[in-house]
Amino acid sequence: MVEETVLRPADFIAPLFVVEGDAPPEEIKSMPGVFRLSIADLVKECRELKAVGVPAVALFPKLDAKLKDDEGSLALDENALVLRAVRAVKAAVPELTILTDVALDPYTTHGHDGVLTAARDDVDNDRTVGILARMAVLQARAGVDVVAPSDMMDGRVGAIRKALDAAGFTGTGIMAYSAKFNSGYYGPFRDAVGSAQAAGT
Repeated sequence: MVEETVLRPADFIAPLFVVEGDAPPEEIKSMPGVFRLSIADLVKECRELKAVGVPAVALFPKLDAKLKDDEGSLALDENALVLRAVRAVKAAVPELTILTDVALDPYTTHGHDGVLTAARDDVDNDRTVGILARMAVLQARAGVDVVAPSDMMDGRVGAIRKALDAAGFTGTGIMAYSAKFNSGYYGPFRDAVGSAQAAGT
């Protein structure tokens, strides 16, 4: 009852940020000591994390602005950066648990988590949920073990679960992001994936 809290490597999920190309690691200003990594460096980092006992990683893509559009179309591309990263990590460290973000903000020019209404004054909830469900299935197909919707659309968890089950991914988990929303990392994460500035935050 009075035991101190103990945190071990096995208790952590390591957030990792991936970029295109083969440039050296790029430090994220809002998170000193944390870097955006090429896929090759990401695989190396995942091997090292597994070796020290960290059981899981959460992957986040940082896209070139030229690849973004208002619809976040690249999120549904089977050759998207994060999906290639997942496949590379699974091939190199198959026992590592992989989580991925399910949200459109890394892919949209406006930096919001969904597609906008015609009037561009709100996010189209139902249309966005349909896209998120398709994203989750693509991620599961690439080898993701747990999808983590961070978009805050109404009804998206049920829609994602239904889509995953229908596609045969009944064992793919869904993780809540409530801990991140209530931490000091929400802003820095948006900065790390390049959506904070686009959304004006």
